[in-house]
Amino acid sequence: MIFALVALVVLALLATVHRYVWRRLVGDTTAPGSTLRKVGTVAAFVLPLLSVGAMTSGRIGAPFWLQQVLAWPGFLWLAALMYLTLALLVGEFVRPVLRRVLARRDAAAADRTTAVLSSEAVATTTSGTRPRTEELVPAGPAPSTTSADPVPETAQPAEPEPESSAPDPVAATAPAATAPAATAPATADAPATPLARPSRRLFVSRVVGGAAAAAGLATVGYGTANVLSGPTVKRVTVPLAKLPRAAHGFRIAVVSDIHIGPILGRAHTRRIVDTINSTSPDLVAVVGDLVDGSVADLGSAAEPLAGLRAPQGSFFVTGNHEYFSGAEQWVNHVRELGLIPLENARVEMGGFDLAGVNDIAGETEGQGPDFARALGDRDRSRAAVLLAHQPVVIHDAVRHGVDLQLSGHTHGGQLWPGNYLAELANPTVAGLERYGDTQLFVSRGAGAWGPPVRVGAPADITVVELASRQA
Repeated sequence: MIFALVALVVLALLATVHRYVWRRLVGDTTAPGSTLRKVGTVAAFVLPLLSVGAMTSGRIGAPFWLQQVLAWPGFLWLAALMYLTLALLVGEFVRPVLRRVLARRDAAAADRTTAVLSSEAVATTTSGTRPRTEELVPAGPAPSTTSADPVPETAQPAEPEPESSAPDPVAATAPAATAPAATAPATADAPATPLARPSRRLFVSRVVGGAAAAAGLATVGYGTANVLSGPTVKRVTVPLAKLPRAAHGFRIAVVSDIHIGPILGRAHTRRIVDTINSTSPDLVAVVGDLVDGSVADLGSAAEPLAGLRAPQGSFFVTGNHEYFSGAEQWVNHVRELGLIPLENARVEMGGFDLAGVNDIAGETEGQGPDFARALGDRDRSRAAVLLAHQPVVIHDAVRHGVDLQLSGHTHGGQLWPGNYLAELANPTVAGLERYGDTQLFVSRGAGAWGPPVRVGAPADITVVELASRQA
């Protein structure tokens, strides 16, 4: 019941946002019945269907080829929709300002025209020359006057239109005509119907909509390039009071949230393995969310992990996405690839204990985190490093005397301003922070979930170097 209610709320929100984006980018900028209006309307219906298909195809067991077909356009559109909406909302503040600027410019132009016409009329009257009525009067038959007659009333310049009806300075297709022109006969020198200009509202809608589209799509392109170029290497030194001098300088390559799936496949995995190996770590820690899919679909894409090289081994703990994808099968598969799963378990390294706990999502299958099993009987005089996918278990780590917890899960927010939402659900979104005697390091992750886009949260692999205070 709760899931159905949440789904309805999400669908209603998507429909509302799509309606707003269609109105600003299509409805306000195109003519009814035009080709652009039809294309934009079709896209407004098709793109959200692709997004829903991309999000649900894996969960309902659709063929993997169909998941791949839907993933790229469906997930990219979600990112584009987000940034188009943000840009258009900013544009709501720009629109009235731009309209006022154009209104002032039109009023100034009208004043200049009135002054020119008035000076010509005065000059004509003073010189006693018959005025050229066709230049002063927009339309209508010329009155019968002589050169001695005063300038007729109809020759006086017309008052400028009110600001609200002033035409926009950019050409368009909507016809516009003044009342006098409606009765004016056509002449050989001037057309009967003058070329029209668009309304100020239409001009502003096109400028703001075009700028928003350019900004939104450029942001998505930039974020996609960030993901496809692979993660960068960061380095951080973490001093541990209990670490012996012999373990000073021990290097752990921390990688999380690789998210092998319909979009990021074998080439993505190979890039990550090559990047990790280039750092020459002593130990590799893969802290969850390795995959988005089954072993049957993605087993071959994960095979490059067999190429990880570290003298003290490569270790793995589950993330929440493993429990969406068959955690038991993936634990067995990574073991076959040479990684060592730490399922609520601990191993003794030279100078410290390395422990790992299952992700919280495993509680639904009776396989959740068990800190007592992983840490309960250890020698607390030794330093302890814990691998746990989600940062929220930091308080359990503190109670069990962990010196350093290595986590992921947050993606650093992945899509700005998502980092502000991530801060509401996680004690630390990215980087190193201290909680009592326990330090917590959170990686931004090496891949991306959903849209293959990162904005304001670049992908990373971090080399954590342990430092002994005895050294």
